[in-house]
Amino acid sequence: MTSFWTGKRIRLRGIEPDDWTALMRFAEEEAGTGDLPRLPRSAEQHRARAKELSVTALDADCFQLAVESVETGEMVGAVGSFQADQRAGWFEYGVVIGAGHRRSGYAAEAVRLLLRHMFDERRFHRCQARILAYNTASLAMHRRLGFVEEGRLRDHVYVGGRHQDLVLMGILAEEFALAHPSDGF
Repeated sequence: MTSFWTGKRIRLRGIEPDDWTALMRFAEEEAGTGDLPRLPRSAEQHRARAKELSVTALDADCFQLAVESVETGEMVGAVGSFQADQRAGWFEYGVVIGAGHRRSGYAAEAVRLLLRHMFDERRFHRCQARILAYNTASLAMHRRLGFVEEGRLRDHVYVGGRHQDLVLMGILAEEFALAHPSDGF
């Protein structure tokens, strides 16, 4: 392992102000999938968001990191914790991978690196994720990582003109450690 933040195919790094174009592309691609459509943002809004993310406190429990291809140096996605309760010991995370890089193992590797940090270094006890039920690729990836389905909120999200179920998945620190003892990075 060359760095805690580097895996076989990706490395996690801080968001830089110049990453705004990649973040804008990811947002546009996500809107195209129908996953929680948002109002379109201007280029200036994406610039401001990238600048804001680039100066997030280093010890924050909520943060976003760039997912960068080790081979090409290209930003292929982003991963981060967006909600955390240090006292109760849980956090929730999200990951996005650009359309041209999906199904390449980047998301799973990024999530493993994030979980290793949050469980081993930040001492969180559990991680949770919310996934739209029709996103079978994400559900399968989470199951492979060791997440278990903990609940389903029926017709909880309104997307694409109809209600969709939201699947709640979780993994505990000890479950992650058993499933991924060293990860071989």
